[in-house]
Amino acid sequence: MTVSTEDTATGVRPKRRKKGRGGKLIGAGVAVLAVGAATAATLGFGFAPEKAEDNQSQLPPTTAKVTKQTLNDTQSVSGDLGYGDSTALAARIQGTVTSLPYASSIFQRGNAVYKVNNTPIVLMYGTVPAYRELKVGDEGADVKQLEQNLKALGYSGFTVDSKYTSDTADAVEDWQEDLGLDETGRVELGRVLFAPGAIRVDSVKASLGGEIGPGQEVLSYTGTSRVVSIQLGIGDQRLAKKGTAVSIQLPDGKKVDGTVQRVYTVIEASDDPNGDAETKIEAQLTLKDAKAAAGLDVASVEVVFTAAEHKDVLTVPVAALVALAEGGYGVEIVDGSSTHYVKVETGLFGGGRVEITGDGIAEGVTVGMPK
Repeated sequence: MTVSTEDTATGVRPKRRKKGRGGKLIGAGVAVLAVGAATAATLGFGFAPEKAEDNQSQLPPTTAKVTKQTLNDTQSVSGDLGYGDSTALAARIQGTVTSLPYASSIFQRGNAVYKVNNTPIVLMYGTVPAYRELKVGDEGADVKQLEQNLKALGYSGFTVDSKYTSDTADAVEDWQEDLGLDETGRVELGRVLFAPGAIRVDSVKASLGGEIGPGQEVLSYTGTSRVVSIQLGIGDQRLAKKGTAVSIQLPDGKKVDGTVQRVYTVIEASDDPNGDAETKIEAQLTLKDAKAAAGLDVASVEVVFTAAEHKDVLTVPVAALVALAEGGYGVEIVDGSSTHYVKVETGLFGGGRVEITGDGIAEGVTVGMPK
C-alpha cells in the first residue's frame, strides 16, 4: 500500500497512569511526552497489579498494528495550466497590415502567420532568430536552418549545409514563386519567422488595415504544447529539478503524470521601495498525456512532488509515538494482557504514519494508541 500526502504533524500522546495500592504511581522509568508538546507523565515498567480487572484497565484504550508499506513524503504546489511563456513578434517589413490571425490560432511550418501589403510572413522552424537578409555568399547556422526548412517543404536541388549557394537561391526562387513573391533568390529580413516549432497565437496587437513598421509589435505567440507553470520559494528548490516526475491534479479531479522540463530563477522586486527583492524558483512542467487537458485553455492545478520515498518499511500512526525521558521516541507494545515500551528510531513521515525501527518491531505487532 502506498501513502502519499503532505508532511503530517505529529500526533499527541496523552499521559496515562499506572496505579498500585492507594492509587500511587509506581516506578519512574519512562516519561511519556505529548509529541510536539511540553507535558510529561511518569510511567513504570513491568509492575503486576493484584487484580486481573485492574491489569486490563491498564491496557491502552485503543491499539494499532505495525504495517509494512511504501511511505511517501509529498508536497503540493499550486500551478497554472497554459502554454508557457509568450514571445512578442515585431514587424521588420514596412507597410499596411492586410491579414491577421485570431488569438489561439495554430500555425505550422510554411504557413503565413500574417500579411503586410498582401505578402505573407512565413513560419519556419529553427532556434536562430532571423537577424539579416540571406543571400548568395552568406554562411552560418541561420543559412543551414533555412535550407533545412526548404527541404522539409519539398524544395530540392541544393545541399543542406551552412553555405548559401546559387543552388540555394534557385530553391528560394521556387519558394517565392509559390508564395506570390518577387523571385529575387534572396530572403529579406522579416519575411520569415523562425520558431522552435509550431506556434499558437496568444494575443494580437496590430490592427487590420493599420500601418506597421520595423520594431512595432504585431502579435505574441507561444508553443502549442500544454505546460504547467509553478513558483517555489528558494527553500523548496530541491523539489524542482529537471526530469523530476510529478503528479498533476486537474480541476475535474483527474490526475495525470508530468515531468519538470525547465527550472529557472527569477528576482521579484518588492512593492516597498525600501524593501529587498525576493528570489523565486519558477519551473515549467509537461504533461505525459497532453490529451488529458483537452478542453482546458487555462486552469489552476495542483502539482504533487514526491520529496522522498521509502519502500517496504515498517510504520505506525504518528500518534503512537511517545517521547522517552532519556531522549528519543518509543512505542508501547501490547502483548496479550501486558504492555511494555520499546525505544524506536524514526524515519520518514507521511500520510499520518511514521517509519520506525527497533527491537521487537515487526509487521503485525500491536502498539498502543491514545484515546
